[in-house]
Amino acid sequence: MSQEPNTPEHDRTEQQASSRADEDIASAFVRETEVIEEAVEDGKKVRRRGIYLLPNLFTTSALFSGFFAVIAGINGDFTAAAVAIFIAMVLDGLDGRVARMTNTQSAFGAEYDSLSDMVSFGVAPALVAFTWILQDIGKTGWVVAFLYVACAALRLARFNVQIGSTDKKWFIGLPSPSAAAFVAASVWTFNSFDAGAVGFKLLMLLVVAAAGVLMVSNIRYHSFKDIDFKKPVPFVVLLAIVLGFVMISVQPSVMLLLLFGAYVVSGPALAVMRKMKQAPAA
Repeated sequence: MSQEPNTPEHDRTEQQASSRADEDIASAFVRETEVIEEAVEDGKKVRRRGIYLLPNLFTTSALFSGFFAVIAGINGDFTAAAVAIFIAMVLDGLDGRVARMTNTQSAFGAEYDSLSDMVSFGVAPALVAFTWILQDIGKTGWVVAFLYVACAALRLARFNVQIGSTDKKWFIGLPSPSAAAFVAASVWTFNSFDAGAVGFKLLMLLVVAAAGVLMVSNIRYHSFKDIDFKKPVPFVVLLAIVLGFVMISVQPSVMLLLLFGAYVVSGPALAVMRKMKQAPAA
């Protein structure tokens, strides 16, 4: 069978078809990510595109805190860097809740939040830990720091594709904000000690590596999303919460390290307990 030669008209037709396909993809992306509002101006309906300001303002603030942590770490102010990561964590927890409360969820906001998390909970903790102590270990130090960054990226990508398909009661793998908090609290606490000691270097190497690997593991972590804050609770629960805030205010770095350290360990501990229960009795 003979093939028709490619003529200029044929090439133009293919280019136009390809251009239309690209435009369809672009318009579909815009419809998915942007908010379209209809307004009446001079008696005519006008369609306006935009994004929701309030939740994305919280996301931008979290991104700013993560970037500030990077700058503070480079400048050697490791306490400020650790605090900035915790501030980013608080702001990151607020943007989604604000979006749900105000009914301003959007695909754009979800993607923007993920990119912000990559900076605040992926790059920032690894860079702060590296500039503080891991750089003294040489090649092993930066390899472990990169391992953490890569695992954070993989964790966020997996979370994005699993939205709506997993049990909301559990996270699969250590959440990136909790991993970042564990690393940041370690830097914040141990920064007041002799960082030149070999023991601290090996300890931080283990902390960063473990946090990274646990993010991409299949170990389940409780999400606490099933807690109903509208239901009444015993008075002792309120007393425990107040006591917790008091203890954190007295010694924030140590208490936050203990809190998030316990959460990091809770995943493997519960997994071992489930295995022991499932094992047949001898």
